[in-house]
Amino acid sequence: MSDEKLNIEPKKLQATSYKLVSYKDLIVWQKSMRLVVEIYKLTEKMPREEVYGLTSQMRRSAISIPSNIAEGRRRGGKNEYRHFLTIAYGSGAELETQVELLKQLPFGSKLGYNIVDGLLSEVMRMINKMLSGLKS
Repeated sequence: MSDEKLNIEPKKLQATSYKLVSYKDLIVWQKSMRLVVEIYKLTEKMPREEVYGLTSQMRRSAISIPSNIAEGRRRGGKNEYRHFLTIAYGSGAELETQVELLKQLPFGSKLGYNIVDGLLSEVMRMINKMLSGLKS
């Protein structure tokens, strides 16, 4: 494994010379990886007693999004890819719910949500668009 850091910023590529090689080339995967990092930052600010509750659940939901995008892409078949994108989309819905709950809790009302809300919304739209394009 390389010692270089994972670049989670979207790559700037020219459409004419670009060939999708890996799930790592997918902008939706890159953005969902950034979302995971932002969820970790957000949950670090939560009370210690939430470490096995909402913190853990939010992190698992967030991690599930890029993980399922990657697994589906590697499996190769259109039906399997659609299946794993659907799971990623479901994990995104779980995360949306958890973020909304956190906003309503006393300790969560003062946390900043702009980056998480923006990334989560964008990732969900991208997955939804991908799923629409993969319909049979």
